[in-house]
Amino acid sequence: GNEKIDFLIATYKGADLRPIGKVASGGELSRISLAIRVSSISDSDVPVMIFDEVDVGIGGGVAETIGLLLKSLGQTKDKQVFVITHLPQVAAQSRNHYKVLKSVKNNEAISHIQFLDDDLRVKELARMLGGIEISDKTLAHARELLG
Repeated sequence: GNEKIDFLIATYKGADLRPIGKVASGGELSRISLAIRVSSISDSDVPVMIFDEVDVGIGGGVAETIGLLLKSLGQTKDKQVFVITHLPQVAAQSRNHYKVLKSVKNNEAISHIQFLDDDLRVKELARMLGGIEISDKTLAHARELLG
């Protein structure tokens, strides 16, 4: 039997089909992986899925859609989803939110992981939305994203 499969994709309307490994970026590969996972979740016995920056190169409504798809994966029985994201539209869809902080000690990078309670979560989403200066408007927008 066949032991090798090549997936062919067209990355824009009118493009020729080409091998996915030659034309897709890392972000596109992550989104294709997400689409496959969502469409085949009922047949999968993988209990934990990790998506690292599946939202690269997108924003706005597309980011919210990606967040909702990831949320639906996490709501599937016996499935756990970890998502690394820089987009508030994606982060707002999670059940639990952690912030990764990095520091350097003795010329060695150290990562710290902080669980965000409701108040810290609003502040972090506001920071993701608005940058360094957090205003009442960005805080309100963060609360709105959380529903």
